Amino acid sequence: MDSYFSDDYAEARGKFLAAAEISGAHLLQLEHPLKGPGGEALGTDIVFLGPRDARNIVVAGSATHGIEGFCGSGCQTGFLRENWAARLNSDTALVLVHANNPYGFAHQRRVNEDNIDLNRNFIDFKAGRPDSHGYAELHPSLVPETWDGPAREKADAAIETFKQRAGLKQFQQITSRGQYEFPDGLFYGGSEPSWSRRTIEDFARKCLSSAARVALVDFHTGLGPRGYGEIIGRGGPGDQQYERTCAWYGDEVKSAAVGNSASVRLNGTIDFGYRRACPKAEITAITLEFGTRPLEEVHEAIRADNWLYAKGGADNSPCFKTIKEQVRAAFYGEDSQWKEDIWVRGQEIVEQALAGVNG
Repeated sequence: MDSYFSDDYAEARGKFLAAAEISGAHLLQLEHPLKGPGGEALGTDIVFLGPRDARNIVVAGSATHGIEGFCGSGCQTGFLRENWAARLNSDTALVLVHANNPYGFAHQRRVNEDNIDLNRNFIDFKAGRPDSHGYAELHPSLVPETWDGPAREKADAAIETFKQRAGLKQFQQITSRGQYEFPDGLFYGGSEPSWSRRTIEDFARKCLSSAARVALVDFHTGLGPRGYGEIIGRGGPGDQQYERTCAWYGDEVKSAAVGNSASVRLNGTIDFGYRRACPKAEITAITLEFGTRPLEEVHEAIRADNWLYAKGGADNSPCFKTIKEQVRAAFYGEDSQWKEDIWVRGQEIVEQALAGVNG
């Protein structure tokens, strides 16, 4: 099981593609225009297990938040190596979308090449950008001019004062729901559809158009208890998708709308792209969120990485190595127990998704 997981993007992509070749499954490779840190090619690679014209489809995606891709990639490689194609009936497909955000995965960042949080980028830009109320007040403190000395101390004090006044949950809501005003800021949703968004929506439009039911399982890391995979649904009681999600996955389903999730309400998540691309399909989307470190540590790692590229000179900074280690620890539990927890839970949830679309 450990061998399904990798140490970097290049290894993860290599394992996935090798497993896909052995499986004989249909493979679609969508090359990214930029390169990885070692000059390696980047791309979103998609494998179809089962008939390509299936009416019932489960889409399991990884690396929407770049560096979080280690988790989902390991499960996707495992599905291929363990011949999950044999589990499918004649009208069901399992589609593995490896590395929604390959640039972030390769460079070990949550964001893409334009500092865009892909999971905030799927809004309708023609309808106007969502209000980022509250973020502007915090932005100067979230992105201080320097990462040490008086400027950092002042910024940290301002953030702590805000948390004491408004509470950690409100701080999380304001900072992470998605903002569209500060391109150098945290959780930036962009000003237009990114390469990854265009690529995903185009693939879904061309390849999933015959589906009647689509279950989306998007693998993420960074929130909740270490190694536990929280099922984050959409909506709340009375909403058809939420009720369907609970019927498929049971009473462990959480929702930001209900208020019992480790996550908060977000703008522009990836499921909106699939809904636009497949308007005739019944779509049931979840985020499968695996915990790593405490929330405040994870948020501080996101802040540090953002500062490194916004103000710190990136790989020329003396802080580069330390911050990169901090970010990796926040999103990848590298021990065998964590990997086993991810693999066991990943299998369980995808099995339930397959049963659900066949319901």
